[in-house]
Amino acid sequence: MDFSNKHVVVTGGTGALGAAVVAGLLRGGAHCIVPYRAELEAQRFAHRGDPNVTMIAVGDLADETQVARVYAGLSAVSSLWASIHIAGGFAPGSVADTDKAALMTQLNGNLVSCFLCCRAAIGAMRAGRQGGRIVNVASRQALEWRSGAGMAAYTIAKSGVATLTTTLAEEVVREGILVNAVAPSIMDTSANRAGMPQADFNAWPKVDEVAATILFLASPDNKVTRGAVVPVYGKV
Repeated sequence: MDFSNKHVVVTGGTGALGAAVVAGLLRGGAHCIVPYRAELEAQRFAHRGDPNVTMIAVGDLADETQVARVYAGLSAVSSLWASIHIAGGFAPGSVADTDKAALMTQLNGNLVSCFLCCRAAIGAMRAGRQGGRIVNVASRQALEWRSGAGMAAYTIAKSGVATLTTTLAEEVVREGILVNAVAPSIMDTSANRAGMPQADFNAWPKVDEVAATILFLASPDNKVTRGAVVPVYGKV
């Protein structure tokens, strides 16, 4: 897929899935803007130092001012083509065991951050007047609510991401901006393997496979898909 001379924001780009997405974008010729939260994760990032990667320290993507700073340089001169929102977090917990602080952590980390980045991306794309693509990351629980039992706040937040995706897709399609999301199940990462050592790792979707779906949805090759929340479950 050809991303030549296209600017793409990737939140969560220093994580396992994000790094796979950034690698694919770089192979396609993109310039990637990667916000990061912790200096240690930035130091470990495989694509740090690549001339087509711009890294921006951001403490909180649920803060409007900090999000605006990420997108501020993307004007009509160097217009934004795509914004891919992978940043988020997981925490288990039933409703009875989840207090307001834990709920708000999941809402801010998964839904509010995605909303603010979508909002800022739309502004940058409108300035460029070339259309664009937005890809969010929901979860399997966002499509299969009952499977979210025991992880209520996370499921609520990711369900909000799915709803945001379909709503925004309708709002901006006539401007040539296509908005979609992927909904992964448990992905095959070293952290997930360590946390669930007895699981069948072969059944889990690989990060490169999930990244391939994201890259298509974000690419100029995607000319018609919008408002979709695409299951990427593997064999689970």
